Amino acid sequence: MCLPMTATQSAPQQLPTITINAEDETPHLTTRIQWVKFPQIHYQSADLVNQDRSAIVRVYADKTGKIINSDIQESTGIKILDQKLLNAIQNAELKPTTKEGKAVKLIGYQTFTLKLNDAVDKAASKQQCSYPFNSHNWLKQAKGKSVPFAYLQQPQLQIPEDLLKDKDRVVKFKFKINQLGEVTQVKLKKRSGVNTIDQQIIAAVEQSKVDAKRSYRTLWMYKKMTLNDKIELKINECH
Repeated sequence: MCLPMTATQSAPQQLPTITINAEDETPHLTTRIQWVKFPQIHYQSADLVNQDRSAIVRVYADKTGKIINSDIQESTGIKILDQKLLNAIQNAELKPTTKEGKAVKLIGYQTFTLKLNDAVDKAASKQQCSYPFNSHNWLKQAKGKSVPFAYLQQPQLQIPEDLLKDKDRVVKFKFKINQLGEVTQVKLKKRSGVNTIDQQIIAAVEQSKVDAKRSYRTLWMYKKMTLNDKIELKINECH
């Protein structure tokens, strides 16, 4: 005789539920990291073992711009020097990355060039020349001339003459400000050809505040304004 199958035997087997974590989104990849505080590395000429060094560091940041990790992508060839770079990265600050208006995680690649002439002991033995934030608009503003907008104070910038590599450099940029005069976005219209110079100018503008007269087109409380400026760095005009 055939016995009937029980309900327990015939019921379909339950499959486990798979939960997808929304946090596991793909990070934004870039070779143009936007720094609020650029990594500062201090080294002696002996650390370079008598030759210029370069390296590429991979940086990981969360949605808030906090640096959560970093590692060496291309080494200087000296482990102690590589560690100095990683330490400098951890003490730096990033601007949060946004994509289509949403904050996203970041994986960025930063190139460093470490020169013997820039070593602490070498720089101390010669008079260091550097360029402040003498933009076209700032210079006109300082002379009391009519300008489309005014920086509330001169943005902080010190670019060593050596970064120009014996060539005049020009950086043209535009940026947006909100109704409070805070800079919300900086984009380069013309690059200098030296990434470190570009990044330091971007960081200086991002930390500045601006006063601008609004026209009838920009009277709306939340409408952002787009402003333009440029900086010329000439090798024979360093102070």
